[in-house]
Amino acid sequence: MKNFLSALIIITLSLTLFTGCSKKENSGTTKEAKKKTYEYNYAVFFPATHLQAKTAEAWAKEIEKRTEGQIKITMFFGGTLSNATQTYEAVESGIADMGMSAFAYTRGRFPLLEGLDLPVGYPDGKTATKAANEMVKKYQPEELSGVHVLYIHAHGPGILASKKEIHKASDLEGLQIRGTGLSAKIVEALGANPISMSQGDTYEALQKGVVDATFCPVETLKGWKQGEAIDYVIDTRSIGYTTTMFAVMNKDKWNALPENLQNVISEVSDEWIEKQGKAWDQADDEGRAFVSDLGKTFIDLSDAENEAFVKAMQPIFASYIAETEKQGLPGKAFISDLQSMLK
Repeated sequence: MKNFLSALIIITLSLTLFTGCSKKENSGTTKEAKKKTYEYNYAVFFPATHLQAKTAEAWAKEIEKRTEGQIKITMFFGGTLSNATQTYEAVESGIADMGMSAFAYTRGRFPLLEGLDLPVGYPDGKTATKAANEMVKKYQPEELSGVHVLYIHAHGPGILASKKEIHKASDLEGLQIRGTGLSAKIVEALGANPISMSQGDTYEALQKGVVDATFCPVETLKGWKQGEAIDYVIDTRSIGYTTTMFAVMNKDKWNALPENLQNVISEVSDEWIEKQGKAWDQADDEGRAFVSDLGKTFIDLSDAENEAFVKAMQPIFASYIAETEKQGLPGKAFISDLQSMLK
């Protein structure tokens, strides 16, 4: 009987120890299971080789790193998941989890934010990017309510690259100048004839004399080799316009994320505002160096001519203000704030 009781005690103790160990092991397993992995696709309209695409990919990798692999983002470049004009709607509907494109590709869809692209005199991409983010945060436009905004970025000032020597606004009268969307309005305001065409067609058009000049950011002179087909780069930063890009996420996907992971994405996105802005300026620097090496001539406008260029833009601002106010939007205040910020 004594031996039987001893054996029973030993068995009971063994079972208790085994159960305790199992609970600890299960506890660890449960803890690991709580680290759920979230996988997303990201539609970026830039080709994979573009510096902005590489900068966006670095953003995705940094988020994966800081979340210890809980968030994994697969990149789809060059319109392979969604073309540039449909990216916002693709994210809003959930076809794409994240997306990057330009507001200007869907004119009329973002009436208030079209003010960001106006010729307010952006000096560089970093400034344009910072200003765009501050304006979006301040105004919280209803036109962006369908998505979660990650961050905004914008290229450096559009300048005039020309086959003809230009020193004053009157030199532009009657010229054929490549300009689409907003830049077409700038061309018209300066008394020239806007010719609409893609960046891909502009090199040949300049080379064959179909157009005399093009409004573009300096980076395109290298990126699209257009610097080879022009002779002069006219510094028109006094009316420097930009094209504002968005990086957004599907709202339902964002809301489904735990707060700690949302915080990581927001933290990295805030850091990437400066990185994307710097990337635009780096591209502009490379474009400027490319044209310099080709021996092209850079022309600075006089103060009086810069004022004439700025004055010529006033109808564009008046049109924007009238259109936005017709829709009950604060276009006048928006432009006033943006111009004050740049000063």
